[in-house]
Amino acid sequence: MIHRLAAVAVAGLAVLSPLAVQAQAKPTYVHAGKLIDTEAGRVLTNQLIRIEGERVVAVGPWTTAPTDGPVLDWSKLTVLPGLIDMHTHLVDEEQTDNIAQPLLTTAAQQAYIGAAHARVTLMAGFTSVRDVGTWRAFGDVALRDAIDKGFVPGPRMSVAGAYITAPGGGGEITGIAADVGIPAEMRRGVVEDAADTHRKAHDILVHGADFLKLIATGAVLTEGTEPGQLELSADEIAAAVDEAAQRGTYATAHAHGAEGIKVAVRAGVRSIEHGSLIDDEGIALMKAKGAYLVADIYNGDFIDAYGTAHHWPEGMLRKNRETTDAQREGFRKAVKAGVKIAYGTDAGVYPHGDNARQMPYMVKYGMTPMQAIQSATTVAAALMNKSAEVGAVSPGHYADMVAVAGDPIADIAILSAVAKVMKGGEVVKD
Repeated sequence: MIHRLAAVAVAGLAVLSPLAVQAQAKPTYVHAGKLIDTEAGRVLTNQLIRIEGERVVAVGPWTTAPTDGPVLDWSKLTVLPGLIDMHTHLVDEEQTDNIAQPLLTTAAQQAYIGAAHARVTLMAGFTSVRDVGTWRAFGDVALRDAIDKGFVPGPRMSVAGAYITAPGGGGEITGIAADVGIPAEMRRGVVEDAADTHRKAHDILVHGADFLKLIATGAVLTEGTEPGQLELSADEIAAAVDEAAQRGTYATAHAHGAEGIKVAVRAGVRSIEHGSLIDDEGIALMKAKGAYLVADIYNGDFIDAYGTAHHWPEGMLRKNRETTDAQREGFRKAVKAGVKIAYGTDAGVYPHGDNARQMPYMVKYGMTPMQAIQSATTVAAALMNKSAEVGAVSPGHYADMVAVAGDPIADIAILSAVAKVMKGGEVVKD
């Protein structure tokens, strides 16, 4: 009798499950007062967006309210794709005056730190990010996977795993006593030559990185390095590019100095991060090679004001002063030359969640508001080879959207105050 009742119960579940599937398949609609079509570079009015599961399946003019699923009334708002920041550091503590800060947290503590940063980034309307390096190798891989599994809320992440850097270079923890040992997991990508670069790049990719991050020149915020100084050789950069290509991905290069930029672009990197001291030859080379520029042109003001007030090391402040205006002028020239520019902020140097503060700077230094929005949507998606998934509100894309009160084409600064956030068809901020 017990077995018979169990069989009936199982049969009942089998009958109910298609009904549950049908309920789950019920579409959701968004009524958008305005919709920024980032693919066509235009603004549409009074649009209806149909979502099934995690993806957009149709976009068209609003006529009458659908009856086969709930309708989100965003008719008084401007809707645009979820924004993308191509240069973040979610896992580590935010920048401080303490050069030994990376050594003061455990891996477990960093997991919670990363989760907090991921959540605030998502709430700011950035539904995708590229995380371009963490001191402790593969902390970003773990955070990406935790978000994908639904353990913690956060943006879709594309991650670098670890820095590939020269000994004592911009991707190292420097400035501490010579007899203080740095944990091996914080030196996972330190390379000695091209052969070593092949080995380390392979190791980083097989352990879950989505792309490679090279520290081609010195860094503003790393003690003992200079932004204009080349740190990786052309052969080392080419070795990393080759390893990435073999696994169907790419390498990006942190490069401030003019020569480092050109060496990296000639070696085949897909994007240049910072590009602070780029010259006309470098701009022409990037245009010819189709390389992307990811320039954090908001950061200079933040570092100068906050870093000075909080007593950051004088070397950092000096290097920031020497690169800020040059970076912005190079950015302006690159825009004029038609170089592909993707939005990237270096979030983590300044507080996470303030990612959109760079938008007005993009406009101030040469972009139209639509171009600035596209840099954080369609262009960023193309750089990650994810144009079919993110960066637009159109059929086939993930239903990643933000909505703001007002018109960001008229006042792009309003993107710092998003009213609604949707990721994968689920409203995460309302």
